[in-house]
Amino acid sequence: MKTANTALALALCTFIPLAHAEPISQEPLSVQLASGSAQAEAPGFIAGQSVSGSTRNWYGREHSTRGPLWRYYKADGTRHDSHSRENWVQGTLLNYSSGFTQGTVGFALEAAGYHALALQQGRSRVAGPNNRTLTHSDGDVIAQWSKLGLANLKARVSNTTLTAGRHSVDTPVIAYIGNRALPSSFQGVSVNSAEFDNLTFDAGTFDRVSPRTEQSLSKFRSEYGAAGVETDRVNMFGLNYQPLKSLTTSLYAANVEDFWNQYYFGASHSLGDSDVLSLATGLNYYKTVDSGRQKLGEIDNDAYSLSLGLTHQAHTFSVAWQQINGNEYFDYLHETNGIFLANSLMSDFNGPNEKSLQFSYVLNMAPFGVPGLKFNIYKARGWGIDGTHYRGNGYDVRGMQGENHYEYGFGTTYAVQSGPLKNTAIRATYSAHRASAGQADGSLDEFRVVTTLPFSLL
Repeated sequence: MKTANTALALALCTFIPLAHAEPISQEPLSVQLASGSAQAEAPGFIAGQSVSGSTRNWYGREHSTRGPLWRYYKADGTRHDSHSRENWVQGTLLNYSSGFTQGTVGFALEAAGYHALALQQGRSRVAGPNNRTLTHSDGDVIAQWSKLGLANLKARVSNTTLTAGRHSVDTPVIAYIGNRALPSSFQGVSVNSAEFDNLTFDAGTFDRVSPRTEQSLSKFRSEYGAAGVETDRVNMFGLNYQPLKSLTTSLYAANVEDFWNQYYFGASHSLGDSDVLSLATGLNYYKTVDSGRQKLGEIDNDAYSLSLGLTHQAHTFSVAWQQINGNEYFDYLHETNGIFLANSLMSDFNGPNEKSLQFSYVLNMAPFGVPGLKFNIYKARGWGIDGTHYRGNGYDVRGMQGENHYEYGFGTTYAVQSGPLKNTAIRATYSAHRASAGQADGSLDEFRVVTTLPFSLL
């Protein structure tokens, strides 16, 4: 289950097309060399440096509507079931980035310190350990903690940059996840090349992840696979190509050592004028097959989603279909956001052989004189979950036969448009999930309030 505080936003904003004063052009674009060189315009190590960051107040309360989903330890060591858990954390990120040195090859440094303050410290309320509030193994909350979230060296030639160390990555197969008080990051080496106007390349190799709510680095493991199964290496390569002004495409491949090979294709297209009527179409497809020592057993999985979003001025109506073809979960790496499927919400709707359908509506208040304010609502339903034909040993799905579930939610977001608090965002969401007896995500309600305040010191 994706218990993300961005779940509602992902549900609704995935399909929002770009607003245009006139219909977006459908003309083809030729592949041409970039007109300029970022490195040729490098200001220098000191002249280009900056210090910035953000502080996020993250509150979430969950309540199970059936049996207890969580447990906690009292001070005397006794263990007790709980129908609810409440987490409240203030996370602050302070980032230093130097400019690139001048010359044919430019070098730069990046470092970021992360600090978390637990505002809710009651054992029974937090119900830890969990991935929201850092606790000791007995559930005793760690009042505050810090770590080095980013620390890397960059080298750039023209418009191609190599980054080595701990850094953020955002691709369909491995991506940082920023849905807690602090984000995750990855240790490794990556390259981004933007030598063409409408064609970019990514490549990388990573051996550790820095989790959202942990101080130490961890090996990679999958989100839905057997507990305790880990891997030391993730390799990926991909490209992003814009053949039309209205069409963007992505093609990626990843090897998770001894887990799987995963291939991704994505496309998004915009048509029309949102002042009158525009249509945004999104397609996402993943193919996953086992590899190496097959630590998660046999895997042969196809997952895809198709979304359509109609916008007329302030109103966006969207529908998304998602389907999993395979006798195991569609899986991705834990502590990443490497799932670009349209129906990845509070639940990922990614059970074996599952089909799901989502409807959503977004009201943008800018045309009514309140820019930055949005309201949204959605409902999604999944059915046909069947793991009885699974013959592997990495996923606990054999008890799922004819399982189904549904989810709905609503919320509001406001972003400050001007003044000293410009770009401060406040989001409040309520989500509810209901499941049949064998569906793994359970039946629960969740309320979240998240306030993010960006700042710049240099």
